[in-house]
Amino acid sequence: MNKTTISALMLAVAVLATGCKKADNDPSTGPAQEAGAAIDNAGAKVAEETKEAGAAVGAATERAAENVDQAAEKAAANVDQATDKAAENLKEAGAEVRQESKEAAAEVAAGADAVTDKAGKGIERVGEKMQDKR
Repeated sequence: MNKTTISALMLAVAVLATGCKKADNDPSTGPAQEAGAAIDNAGAKVAEETKEAGAAVGAATERAAENVDQAAEKAAANVDQATDKAAENLKEAGAEVRQESKEAAAEVAAGADAVTDKAGKGIERVGEKMQDKR
């Protein structure tokens, strides 16, 4: 509804409520004054309801802003936690790789020692055979 329609409706209600005769309680007040007073009262009531609605909207907006702030803080905390967890996982993976590398190097060294021992024994036998043939 537009303002003109609301104003006309309020005027009609005020005129119907007051009638077209002077009020019995105040003989100096005429129907036009009573209608004006009714319109003023209706306007004040609308203004108060509008103010209350505006306050409610303002409070809802503040709550929504607080919820957004809380959600952003929670998301940041989750990102921090995920980053910390990823860093810990990388650290653990690095430690495992180092350990496995050490173990593999030890196995290679042991294998090389075994090959060297076998090669040495083979050369020793060849040397012994050569001496026996002389």
